[in-house]
Amino acid sequence: MPAPCDEPRPGDRRMRRGAPTRGDRQTPDGEAAPGERRAPAAPGHAHLRAADPSPSHPLLIDHHCHGLVRGDLTRAAFEAYLSESPEPAPPGTSFFDSQLGFAVRRLCPPVLGLDPHCPPDVYLETRSRMGWQEVTRRLLRAADISAYLVDTGLPGDLTPPHELARLARSPAREIVRLEHLAESLATTAPAPDAFLAALAEALREAAYTAAGFKSVAAYRHGLALPPEPPARPDVEAALARWLPAGGRLTDPVLLRHLLWSAAATGRPLQLHTGFGDPDLRLHRADPLLLTEFIEAVRPTRCTLVLLHCYPYHRQAGHLAQVYPHVYADVGLTLNHVGARAAAVLAEFLELAPFGKLLFSTDAYGLPELYLTGARLFREALAEVLGGWTARGAWADADADRVADLVGAGNARRIYSPSGSARSSAGFGAGPADSR
Repeated sequence: MPAPCDEPRPGDRRMRRGAPTRGDRQTPDGEAAPGERRAPAAPGHAHLRAADPSPSHPLLIDHHCHGLVRGDLTRAAFEAYLSESPEPAPPGTSFFDSQLGFAVRRLCPPVLGLDPHCPPDVYLETRSRMGWQEVTRRLLRAADISAYLVDTGLPGDLTPPHELARLARSPAREIVRLEHLAESLATTAPAPDAFLAALAEALREAAYTAAGFKSVAAYRHGLALPPEPPARPDVEAALARWLPAGGRLTDPVLLRHLLWSAAATGRPLQLHTGFGDPDLRLHRADPLLLTEFIEAVRPTRCTLVLLHCYPYHRQAGHLAQVYPHVYADVGLTLNHVGARAAAVLAEFLELAPFGKLLFSTDAYGLPELYLTGARLFREALAEVLGGWTARGAWADADADRVADLVGAGNARRIYSPSGSARSSAGFGAGPADSR
């Protein structure tokens, strides 16, 4: 990928989820800069840093994130990652003038030796002078995230999990995006029988090597899908229509087949819900539309993780409360609400059981988004839980325990094949991806 990067092309941001749409000195890989905490080496991908978790600084497992852009960015290209819009900011405006833009300006400049809230052009000039790799190392390590689960289904020259792990000095594992997997197989298995066999084998392999699966059915059709698994003849007929041309998979029969096939592996299945770019229709991404599917899929023992959720986070909390195999996620949301993160996090904690809520950043493209996601979550959690303990509604020990559950403990439990929240050695299945 050339550096600096070109301006974003029309539609590039839409490719994000649903469509194939300086400091004082530089440090080499593996060398800690002054003031940095170095992660001790340990075998396997599941090592988590030793620390004393607390509501103000809990351990974090980022169970849903994406790769980073390789190369330096122009201002317009950088700003494109601060909004869900596929279009540039209108003339006379800036995406820096948003809750996320203000959070980036407050939290990221000090990591590069600048004052908080410095002007965007000052920050971006320093960022460009340092180079993207040094900036990425500094920001990722300042985020202090213990492990990453990376959705690898987005297009573009993005860092794969092993490169993210090297830059962050924290282990990273893959989350397999179902629609991307199917679209890739369609180019090599153009007949329905061959495609179904190839898909089944690919899912079996991924169930061993990856931490879980993800679907963006909310983008491709909406969540109001018939809940039952489609019959084989219906799947074959849908494949006969789709495979000759291939491309973007939107057929609801095939989307259902992917969901049920992934659920049958028993690995966690992440589902996009709530807001995103204009490639989805928000009213079709309400997690309540999944209720019948949630009930139907329960016998498979598959854990469903509702991603993002906002503005339907209270609905997601309800589903997490009444269905034992449903979890909810705060990723993407807290970054975009910025200074209001504590208020929104408190709303997540109204109905969702504390053992059913997970931290993530949903960071994509910019290392800044890992830092803002982690810092805003830690600040919001400390404010919310600190307020409840100060007035006696919660005990301090309970606040500490909940902070650990939401930050890392729940992710350790559901993404571990043993289902144990105690053992970090079992976090995720399959071989290490932290090389």
